[in-house]
Amino acid sequence: MALSIASHEYKPRAFALVPCAGVGERAGVGGPKQYHPVAGKAVVAHTLDALLAVPRLDATLVVLSPEDTQFEQHAPHFQCSRAWVARVGGATRAESVANGLHELLARGAKPQDWVLVHDAARCLIQPDWVERLLDACEDDEVGGLLALPLADTLKAAVKTESGAMRAESTVDRAGKWAAQTPQMFRLGLLRPALVSALSDPDTAAAVTDEASAIEMLGHQPRLVPGAYDNFKVTWPGDFALAERLLTTRP
Repeated sequence: MALSIASHEYKPRAFALVPCAGVGERAGVGGPKQYHPVAGKAVVAHTLDALLAVPRLDATLVVLSPEDTQFEQHAPHFQCSRAWVARVGGATRAESVANGLHELLARGAKPQDWVLVHDAARCLIQPDWVERLLDACEDDEVGGLLALPLADTLKAAVKTESGAMRAESTVDRAGKWAAQTPQMFRLGLLRPALVSALSDPDTAAAVTDEASAIEMLGHQPRLVPGAYDNFKVTWPGDFALAERLLTTRP
């Protein structure tokens, strides 16, 4: 008898998937931001060390660009039976994740298994935050993601003729959360969600994270409280902040 995605007859495994095929243009560091040094090693090396420290993750798959020749240099310790690499990255994050899901299937993952997609540039992730997500979502019918309720006042901006950005209005922040990663969904749900979204240019542009693809199918991912320092290193100033936080942790 065929198993349903959430079958009680199969104990699902959990895999991390790290899309790492981006060029990091906004970071302004002269190359892919995931390879920029922070606190003694590359951004992505911090990320992968944390994921490998989560024993409930059966493996971590890093999805690289087919042209990537730098990864092994910047993550020399990512070498064990639970450390997987595939140079199958696409032109967008969503394409890289979809290709990575196909790679997981090829390596023996099942549709019932959980996949935790995590940004390579969220290098301050801690193992206990991943465990918190696993605990919250392992029995959930949909899955979920780390996120935080918006604390700051939110402004809608307009660009003037002079090029200046001005606040046009204040947006109600009630019920609004800032999405983080990991984002945890079953492989058999996430893969068709991404394939469906990517098949149409209009919906493809709206897929900014995995949860958005799941939402397009009518599902409601669970929001699991994250941490304020689980930010994605994106802008030049983020590197200095990440450095301070990583070097002052107990």
